[in-house]
Amino acid sequence: MKNQFDQNLQIRKKITALRIAFILLTLLLAYHLIIITELIPFDKVWAGRLKSREEMLVFETFSIFMVVGILAVLFAKYRQLRKGIRNRATNIFIWIIAAFFALNSVGNLFAESKVELVLGTALTLTLSVLCFVLARR
Repeated sequence: MKNQFDQNLQIRKKITALRIAFILLTLLLAYHLIIITELIPFDKVWAGRLKSREEMLVFETFSIFMVVGILAVLFAKYRQLRKGIRNRATNIFIWIIAAFFALNSVGNLFAESKVELVLGTALTLTLSVLCFVLARR
């Protein structure tokens, strides 16, 4: 009985982590779309290293595809949790995503923009921790 309670608690924690990640990733997706529309100047993002509009479009398009891909993996995890299914491949992808966000946090520490330094690091570090919670047993 207690084991079942512990399992249900773990599932609820993971679903909460997923919901928070969905909100943060949706905001991140909106942020990248705002950059593409140039409401935020491209020289204020990517640690101030972008040199042209074309370069910004390549980087932002890649970022949007990455965020959508991450959302797809997390949505698959959400469906698996709801159905009580364990999938090792999904967990491996989430470990990779956790590592990606952890490395991105380190990269954000070198940003020239204080906003990117503080918010970017906080966001990617939070997403890394959430993915760690999702991937562990």
